[in-house]
Amino acid sequence: MNIHDLEAFVAVVETGSIVAASARINLTQPGITRRIQNLEDSLGIALLDRQSKPLRPTAAGREAYEHGRRVLRSLDDLKAGVSPGGAIGGEFRLGIMPYLSEAALSAPLDELRSQFPQLTLRIVTGWSPQLIEQVAHSQLDAATVCLPEGLQPPDNVVGEMLGVHAVILVAAPSLGVPKQPRLEDLSRFPWIMNQSGCGFRAFIQHRFEAERLPFDVGVEAMSADLRMSLVARGLGIGVLTPAALAHSRWRDLVEIVEAPDFSPKVVNWLVHRPPAGRLARPIAIFGDTLKKALKSKRPLLA
Repeated sequence: MNIHDLEAFVAVVETGSIVAASARINLTQPGITRRIQNLEDSLGIALLDRQSKPLRPTAAGREAYEHGRRVLRSLDDLKAGVSPGGAIGGEFRLGIMPYLSEAALSAPLDELRSQFPQLTLRIVTGWSPQLIEQVAHSQLDAATVCLPEGLQPPDNVVGEMLGVHAVILVAAPSLGVPKQPRLEDLSRFPWIMNQSGCGFRAFIQHRFEAERLPFDVGVEAMSADLRMSLVARGLGIGVLTPAALAHSRWRDLVEIVEAPDFSPKVVNWLVHRPPAGRLARPIAIFGDTLKKALKSKRPLLA
């Protein structure tokens, strides 16, 4: 089996196309195709579903990708271990949850670029369940995720707690939410939430369902500012952190809803697959710097 063939296959899986993989590893498209065919011939099985757009791995291809990723990471670890001065290079694939603001991320990312100039950062965003799954399947090296208090990352990843943050409910006075409402009272109003896939939204929904109460999502919106504008117009109840409310331009048009039996909190985690190898120091430095940024009261966007 040829390592270059494996590199080409991994690049296609991660980019979703021959064209993008060609640009990533600086090889012609016919060269990428030929290397993948070589790998399939050596394994005796098709690794890509060539009818799908973008290209997707077959069941065998997904298995080959996970093993291949670990092989390539081990080679990067070897190069870093014997290189003069121990310079850390290669890729650092980092997943970021949408809750983190640019202010919270600027210092950690600047620190990585400063300390590891030869390291190529590849950053993707996604919801926490999706990011954890990508880390577990070696599609990402590390990710910042947000989980409801009481839940922890699965056993197949390493998790470092970065901090706990309160989550508050807000609504426009015109919506008519009672003072100190019970969960049953809250179930009578629509909610303004992130799109389906957000782990915290699922947590809230499960809490209502456990009490056999309806949970009506009136509006789904990705943008935190758009959600707050809709809450301010009285379209439903919103969920965000105190810091995000303090920095919102809509803060004077909404009220905090204090529900005695519903005061959720979220925990920020940094997760990665064991062992971290050559990326142990970059992951640790990113986590430490991000933890300091979160403690400095910079806004989290919820």
